[in-house]
Formats: sequence, structure tokens, C-alpha cells
Amino acid sequence: MSFLPFAGLRLIRPLLVPLRALVRGQWLRESDVDALLRACHRGWALDRVYARVEARQWVADDMLELRLRPNANWRGARPGQHVQLYVEREGVRCSRSYSLTRMAEDGCLEFAVKLQPGGRVSSYLLHQLCVGEMLELGAADGDLSWPQDEQGVLLLAAGSGLTPLLGLLREALVRGYSGPVTLLHYVRERGQKAFVDGLETLARQHPNLELRWALSGDAPVDDELRGRFHPGHVQGLGERHVLACGPGGFVDSVRQALGASSRSLQLESFSPPSWDEGEPARSVNLRFARSALEVAGDSRRSLLEQAEASGLRPAHGCRQGVCASCTCTLVSGCVRDLRSGELFSEPGQPIRICVSAPQGDLTVDL
Repeated sequence: MSFLPFAGLRLIRPLLVPLRALVRGQWLRESDVDALLRACHRGWALDRVYARVEARQWVADDMLELRLRPNANWRGARPGQHVQLYVEREGVRCSRSYSLTRMAEDGCLEFAVKLQPGGRVSSYLLHQLCVGEMLELGAADGDLSWPQDEQGVLLLAAGSGLTPLLGLLREALVRGYSGPVTLLHYVRERGQKAFVDGLETLARQHPNLELRWALSGDAPVDDELRGRFHPGHVQGLGERHVLACGPGGFVDSVRQALGASSRSLQLESFSPPSWDEGEPARSVNLRFARSALEVAGDSRRSLLEQAEASGLRPAHGCRQGVCASCTCTLVSGCVRDLRSGELFSEPGQPIRICVSAPQGDLTVDL
């Protein structure tokens, strides 16, 4: 049991400065310092960010919102960004990327977890994680941002793609954004409509906010739309800034339909890129330099998949090229970005191995 308060880390941070210097100079190991600090409180660490679970709230049939209080090592975040979350399951350290839905004035963070069938991390967070437990967080990342002018915003979300847009929306309305805003959320079943009470409260407080939902499974009622995204759902909304988030197919449909007509277009996909079936796989030789491992590979699968198939456990998170936690250095060879098709071959440049496929014999610093 911890005998010092969770918030006490903030008070002793000045005393940790010389310890950080000793760790940088390799006179001490960070793990040893962390072990000592964790003996005082399980949420303390030299530099790592731990967060205590303050509350749990179901916001849809298959989505839970968690409220976390990070320790004094937290460096902050912007609305719309995502955070890497680390848990240990059955002796294996796992990580997933989750978008912030709120940054409260008291310093707490909120994010929502959607149940993924068979998901090791989401099942634990939804059904086993208790209030008072500790989770480790990574640094915030992400490029989504709210437009600066008042010309109007169209928010398009599919499934859990609602979460980063919700964080941006809440912050913009608090700041007094007065342009017209339409939020259209696509779900399969009515029970998957998330944050309904909170969104309807926002709409009552801010008349410039319009809420709409579209269902692809259940039959729509009242003002609900039917089916998946198509341009007819957003006709008459004028030339607005568009922010869209969801699976890859949904994002691609929005890009094709609104890319030319929107005032600006920001897209974020939560699913891995699809492989072009028309392109045949080629055999390649893969060399993982730091692991001193050389294996036969192919040009079809991502480097992350092929490294894992060879017995390696590279750091990774979202597996979609979003969180950047799988970034490593290209030593030699050429890779293709599975999202854009762009080729990268400059030695020494960083690549995200979850969305990079080798285009020939390749060496990476892994």
C-alpha cells in the first residue's frame, strides 16, 4: 500500500533533477530509480507518466469513457490528439492508441474505449479495469485541429471516429465558436450512438450545433438517416471545413465526395491501409540490424507484421500509421507507404513500420 499521496510527486520533482542527470550519464538505471519511487507510491516515476482511474461511464452499449488523473510527469495535450496507453496482460506489455474526448480544468483526461471483439486491451479496459488502478500513458500525438475562421464546420464520424472530433468540438464551443457546426455520426445499431446525452446538452446550450445520426443496421426513426456515408447526406450544408474520422473505407469515401468542394479537409483513419490486390507480392530479404536477424520476406505485408512473424516484438500501438510509436530508422533499401503509395529510400530517415512495406532487399534499425 502506498504511504505517500499520488499528488506528492509534484512536490518532490525538483529533487529528481540530479537523479535524471545521473541516469543520462549512465551512473544510475532509470528502472532502479522508478522502483524506489514506486515503493513510495505506485503512480510515481522519474519520467514515465502514470494515471489513476478516477471514473468509468458507459456512453454507448459498446463504448466506455474513462476519466484519468495523470501524475506530474504529464506534459499536456491538445484536443483531437491521441495518447498511447500501456497495459500488461498475461506477462505481455500491450499498447493501444486512444483519442482524448476531454481535458478537464482539474487536470484529468477523458477518453473512450470501444469494445473490439477478441481485443485483448479493450476487453480488459471495459470489463476488468477498476477505479483506483494505474495505467501508463505515452506522449500525446495527432494533427487534427479546429478551423480558425467562422465559416462553418462539418464533422463526419464513423464508429469510434467520433472520439477525437468530440474533443475538438467541446473545446471549440467552450472558446465561443459561433459558426454553424453539424456533427453526423455513422453507426450500425442504435445502441452504438455514443455520448447522446452530453451531445444533446451541448446542442441545447449552443444553437449553432446540429446533431445527426445515420444507421446502417437498424431501421432509422425520426430524423435518423439510413445507410453508410454518401454525398446526399450532407447536401445543402454549403462550403464548410470538413473533419472526418473513422475506418479507412469511410474516410476514402469522404475524401472522394468532398475533397474538391470543402473549404478545407482533415481526415484521420482508424483502420490499417488495404493492400492493392492487383499488385503481386515479391520476395525480399529483410535485415533487422539491432536484432542481428536476417529473414526472407515479401513486398506485400507491412514490416511490423513481418518482424512479428520472425519472432521480434517491436514497439507499436495503433498499427495504422497514426500514433508513430513504431517509428524506426531506414538503413538501406526502399519502402512503400501503404496509405499513400509513396516510396521512401533515403538512408537514415524515420519510417513507421506498421504502414511500410519493403520494395526490395531492406535493412532497418530494429
